[in-house]
Amino acid sequence: MRINVLPTKRFKTFALSLFVGIPLTESRVTPVALTPFVLRRGTSSYPETISFRERLDDLYGAGFGFDLYKRGDYQIVQLRLDVINDRFVSSQQPLLREAVAFLGEALTSPALENGRFRTRYVEAEKTTVAKRIEAIVNDKIRYAAERCVEEMCKDEPYRLLAIGRKEDLASVDADSLYRDYQDWLSNAVIDLYVSGDTSLQEVLPLAESAFKLPAGSPQSYSPPELKAPRQEPQTIVERLDVAQGKLNLGLRTGISYGDSRYPSLLVYNGVLGAFPHSKLFVNVREKASLAYYASSRLDGHKGLLTIQSGIEIDNYEKALGIIREQLEAMKQGQFAAEDIERTKAMLSNQLREIQDSAYERISFDFNNVLSGAERTGESLLADVQAVTPDAIAEAARGIGLDTVYFLRDRKGEG
Repeated sequence: MRINVLPTKRFKTFALSLFVGIPLTESRVTPVALTPFVLRRGTSSYPETISFRERLDDLYGAGFGFDLYKRGDYQIVQLRLDVINDRFVSSQQPLLREAVAFLGEALTSPALENGRFRTRYVEAEKTTVAKRIEAIVNDKIRYAAERCVEEMCKDEPYRLLAIGRKEDLASVDADSLYRDYQDWLSNAVIDLYVSGDTSLQEVLPLAESAFKLPAGSPQSYSPPELKAPRQEPQTIVERLDVAQGKLNLGLRTGISYGDSRYPSLLVYNGVLGAFPHSKLFVNVREKASLAYYASSRLDGHKGLLTIQSGIEIDNYEKALGIIREQLEAMKQGQFAAEDIERTKAMLSNQLREIQDSAYERISFDFNNVLSGAERTGESLLADVQAVTPDAIAEAARGIGLDTVYFLRDRKGEG
């Protein structure tokens, strides 16, 4: 496990983040997704969920939670714990030490019965995960976004949802999940972050005593495979009981987070669709009145850019035509200087706001670990400000449309 300490006197709390990443695979994705749901139920010292939560209350209401997501071709579990700095309370216990100990036990000493996970915890959390997966299907905006990526990356691990697959849950039991958990810990890339008024010298011995991990050197993340777009974009039409169409496009940029061209791609995405002044919002939604929403989103760790829009079903051809016109305009350098400046201002505000949140600072630094880049918020801010119109157009010319996905009603089906 790597230990990363971000010393600061800016906050009154210690923020702890534990990132556990493993390559996305069909066989692992569901057990890995289920694991943090089970880990949050109890530890060896606090095996009942109520005692687990009471321990957090004892630590002056420390907050504990987790996230599941994809970065590149990795599935990452992030465990978070924040606790107040001892200097601001009359605590009889060193709270940073107790917080690290709690997080270490939550990951490496879970509540067990007969040498495996507790059956009632596993079965209850299987239901929780199933409902999370069902919620994606019921949220048609998210469903369309996920399906577009799934079709675009159908031959890549990235097609898999970080929350796993519902059809796999039935075969998971307490015994198999515990074996998968042990395999996960043995093979994962693990990073512990601590942000607050502390130092590596203080945190290192605390972590060494708190985490019961397999011996060995910390592993590293491999760079993602950046595939070229299809020579001819594929079109996928899916029919469900919906009143509003969802038109999503998937594009491959050839640029990932560690690339020197990444700042140009950030500005490109901002001018195209990330903000209210962007081309997609103005031309597709405002001027043509063809969309209820229209925006673009960038996944820098996979080099993908996706466009999302909600449209009247009969407006499919018109909306697709205008979206493609905006993509072509970007390649031709047809964007106003004012739009570039507004985009840079928006990006600059976002980058400055990172400094106001301990967890945002941690996430930004973790991007470097994932990508092998060595960026600071200040250096990325300077690079964004230095992006030229030519650099934006050059990035645009390297971006290719791969997949058009349209979710529509069942009218005329069959």
